[in-house]
Amino acid sequence: MATDNNRHNATNGNQDYLEKDFSNNNGNYHMDNPNTSNGEALNRIRTAGSISISPELFEKLYLSPQNAVKGDLRKTFGNPTPVALLGFLLSLSPLSCDLMGWRGAGGNGAAGIGSYYFFGGLLMMLGGFLEFILGNTFPFVVFTSFGAFWLTFAATLQPFYYAYGSYSTTGVEADGLATVGFTASFGFFLVFMGVLCLIYLICSLRTNMVFVVIFFTLVLAFGLLAGAYWQNAKYIGNADAAAGALAGRLQIAAGACTFVTSMAGWWIFFAIMLAALDFPFQIPVGDLSTLIKGASEKQKAKENMV
Repeated sequence: MATDNNRHNATNGNQDYLEKDFSNNNGNYHMDNPNTSNGEALNRIRTAGSISISPELFEKLYLSPQNAVKGDLRKTFGNPTPVALLGFLLSLSPLSCDLMGWRGAGGNGAAGIGSYYFFGGLLMMLGGFLEFILGNTFPFVVFTSFGAFWLTFAATLQPFYYAYGSYSTTGVEADGLATVGFTASFGFFLVFMGVLCLIYLICSLRTNMVFVVIFFTLVLAFGLLAGAYWQNAKYIGNADAAAGALAGRLQIAAGACTFVTSMAGWWIFFAIMLAALDFPFQIPVGDLSTLIKGASEKQKAKENMV
């Protein structure tokens, strides 16, 4: 028995993984014990004061570096991360195909307005605020901001809100979509969404490689979309055929970028679901949470050296 335990400790490099929940330090139990049967492990999961998981698994499940929180909420509630991701993916994936014009699709993605409200808006807001309750700040901010983006995009396309109708000079609301004022103005919204994603990209360097790919491609996509809208405004205002052709190419390129974003998102969604159900195989997401040390970790290391 001692030999098995020594071998287990050597395999794990004598590393004590951080706890998923820090509320009851006396009740912690490490579920990576090789001498624990499946039935006993399941019973301990139901009754233990805390469950020990590796920082890599925590980051995969919650898309955020492991942090200490008070209370037992992570054991009480399910993981909201895949719900928010699902809302994002079922809004962005079809929109990507629309932007690229596959099978004659187009119309700025107006056909998906329902999914923008109820998948992108509702599910991402719900998931985001549940992340807030669990104490996961980064996913909370990311999910709610993108939930607001989808609601904004849907409202802009909805005639009721008169976003483009106010630009029409013909009395036909839809004609406002093809005006210089609307296309040039909406381009600025896309620019600053790109700025937001750039901030998220930098922050994601402490999460995983898939998240980095998602935000990198979103930065590119929002920049390309802003360029497409501005070139389209130039085409409308000056009847510049070259600008119109460039706008079309920029839109297709933006759709290609968001398609890559979607594929990366589906990958991480699959990874989270496999981890949540404790499948016998897992897929990697390129954990970065231990690569870049946090400020608190560095400070603690300095204090230990003194």
